[in-house]
Amino acid sequence: MTWVSRVLSWLAAAVVGGVFGVAGTIAHSLMWGPIPIGIIVGTIACGAILIAIRSLTHDRAATIAAGAGMVGMLLIISGVGPGGSVVVENTAMGQIWIYLVAGLVILAVAWPSIRRLPVRTEAVAEAAPTDSRA
Repeated sequence: MTWVSRVLSWLAAAVVGGVFGVAGTIAHSLMWGPIPIGIIVGTIACGAILIAIRSLTHDRAATIAAGAGMVGMLLIISGVGPGGSVVVENTAMGQIWIYLVAGLVILAVAWPSIRRLPVRTEAVAEAAPTDSRA
């Protein structure tokens, strides 16, 4: 893989991560009665895209780029807007969402690479002598 395609894949991963980060951040406060549907769906979506990028590219840097896009967009839109509006309020739900996204990114990046795990070969076991007293 050439360096141009790697850099372009990192940029694409950052954009996709940013889109998922914005969508999850906007929807995180959605409640259906006592059930926090927004956090559940946002966590599944953000976790799924991180897993997909990690497993399809086999590249930690692409996963880091997607995670940086997610966390970066979360931080950008969670501040006070020019009109005084706040997307992520300083409540328990807002704090849970911020730490949950950061934890997902850390987990996806830190997960061991399956390609680099040692291959185990099983030796054919010798047939043990059996007692045939029938």
